[in-house]
This record gives sequence, C-alpha cells and structure tokens, in this order.
Amino acid sequence: MATSLEVRGVSLRFGGVRALTDVSFAIGEGELFSIIGPNGAGKTSIVNCISGRYKPTEGQLFYQDRDITGLTPNARASLGIGRTFQNLALFHHMSVLDNIMVGRHHLLKNNFLTGSLYWLTGARKEELEHRRKVEEIIDFLDLQSVRKATAGTLSYGLRKRVELARAMALEPRLILLDEPMAGMNFEEKEDMARYIVDLNEEFGMTVVMIEHDMGVVMDISHRVMVLDFGKKIAEGDPAAVLADPHVKRAYLGEEDEVLVDPDDARPAQESAA
Repeated sequence: MATSLEVRGVSLRFGGVRALTDVSFAIGEGELFSIIGPNGAGKTSIVNCISGRYKPTEGQLFYQDRDITGLTPNARASLGIGRTFQNLALFHHMSVLDNIMVGRHHLLKNNFLTGSLYWLTGARKEELEHRRKVEEIIDFLDLQSVRKATAGTLSYGLRKRVELARAMALEPRLILLDEPMAGMNFEEKEDMARYIVDLNEEFGMTVVMIEHDMGVVMDISHRVMVLDFGKKIAEGDPAAVLADPHVKRAYLGEEDEVLVDPDDARPAQESAA
C-alpha cells in the first residue's frame, strides 16, 4: 500500500507547554485512520500540524512523498488535503449552497479580470461545472431540503454535515475530520459514520479522524493511534489497541489527575488575531 501521509518525529511547543513530543506515524492510501486519546492528549494539535495551521517545533511531514512541513494551509489544500474543525467554522449568514461553494475556491481558474467577461471567457462554463459538483455533494449528504437555507438557522447535526460538505468540495485525497460526531445524538452519529465510510470506500479518500466515541472508532477504523500527554502510546488494529494496558491506563487513570489541555494553548500571534 502506497503511503499517503508520513509524520516523522513531530514535536510542538507553545512556550513552556509541550503539546506534542516526537510523534511519528504513517497512513496508507485509502486508509481510515483514527486518532484517539483523553482530553489534552494533543489530538487537535497533530491535525493542526498536518493541515498547516501550526508549524512543528521539530520534525517533518510528508504527503505523497513530498515534504509539506513549510507549506501554508492553502498550499496543502491545493495538494489535496481538506479538513473539518472541532468547533464549527461555517459562514452562518450564507446559504448552505454558498458555504459549500466556498470550499471550491482553490479550484477556480478564472480571476477577477477574466471573470468580469463572464459570457466571453470560460467563467460561466466553469461556474456551472462547480455548481454541478456541489449538487452531487448535496445529494450524497442528503442536504437537498436545506440547500437554500441560511447555515446559521440549521440544527447542530446539519451544520456539522454542511461543514463536511464544504471539506468535500475541495476534492481532497486526504481529509482530516476533527470530532465530526461531537454533540450529535445517536441517529445523527449513525448517519455521519455512514457518510465517512462512504467517503473512504466510494470516493477513495484517505480519512484521518479524531473521535471520542469508541463504538464508532471500533466499527469503522482500519487502524487507530493513541496519544497521551502529547506522546504516542499505541498504534495498530482497533481491538488490539483498546486492549492495550497503556491505553486503558490513559483513559481510566491510576490516580486522579487534572489534565492540562495543550490543544487549548495557542501561539501568541494566533491569540492576538
């Protein structure tokens, strides 16, 4: 199996806080790979490093054998890396359709000047093609009934689905899902799990997912990695990983501890933004 993503010795520090320490793993093309761990384990930090939101203090990241460590998030999106966020990042005043169209911005070939000659250049044809792709995503995620609705008026579960749709609109080959089922009820989780499996199997996307629901992780993941206090403590088959005594200790604990969440730490420049 060809390698889609390789993370080599990645460490991440925010001042004196160590969010990640020497984390290494590789994900094959077409895998559905889950990252689990208790609160504060560094799960979102590693996804932020992969997407380009954070730059590792040490280590390298390779996507399809290309070093992407220094690339911007936009450059990574252009290579085929898409993501959703733990906290919804939709444009709440825009329609569902327009939110999904935003996800195709990096695929647009016409610029401001050629776009102004809408009927004379390929701008009209290009827009129609993008809208056709968006309609396919809307059909796939069963969003037809809300396609013209304002995103901010939708239920939480539907908004999570719209965010997945926007990530799909990038046409990624690797998609990063940060807690796609957080805050959902049982039915919504079942639907989302089915969509994620279909993304992987029907669309051929490599999926990296952070998820707390162990039932979902066990049911749909090909492999699982466990982080604890920013360090990798296990990786492999879901059943074997969850039976690992180190993993049980990380989740159940041997004594009461207050965990500091390094994912809550932010670089100074980002906090000021």
